[in-house]
Amino acid sequence: MSQEQEENSVHIRSIDLHKSFGSSKNRIKVLEGINLEVKRREILGIIGASGAGKSTLLHILGGLEQPTKGKIFHNEIDPFSLNEKSRADFRNRKIGFIFQFHHLLPEFSSLENAMMPALIQGIKRKRAEELAENVLVDLGLKERIFHRSGELSGGEAQRVAVARALILNPGVIQY
Repeated sequence: MSQEQEENSVHIRSIDLHKSFGSSKNRIKVLEGINLEVKRREILGIIGASGAGKSTLLHILGGLEQPTKGKIFHNEIDPFSLNEKSRADFRNRKIGFIFQFHHLLPEFSSLENAMMPALIQGIKRKRAEELAENVLVDLGLKERIFHRSGELSGGEAQRVAVARALILNPGVIQY
């Protein structure tokens, strides 16, 4: 496949996604029939009113939450066809998450928080430190590498979360 073909290929595809919550009597339909294609290197923003289902859609596309109906594919792999352990490994290697609330571990430094995906993937600690430090420095956090999350400003904590998402160079970043 040429570079141009690869860049124009579909990286994420959703087919007829539906998501409902609640019991059959009090069912709330959040997503109905979402069809979506995201090409490699494409930047996509999802906008809508509060409660419209943006976060739910991202959780499903990221393999965090199962759709009620429909399919998603990342490079033609359906993460929901994988067992839970394989799906967790898939998410760790292929998708970088930057959550609205950073979810940094308060007892860890910026460096340790950014290293987490690499350590989970089995990368040796020294190499994980090098990778995390490089990303943190690139994000302007050289002077904050050894600070705990409670010692960071909101913007600095967000950049640590970005570093954590980027450390394994995933094919998809969800923010």
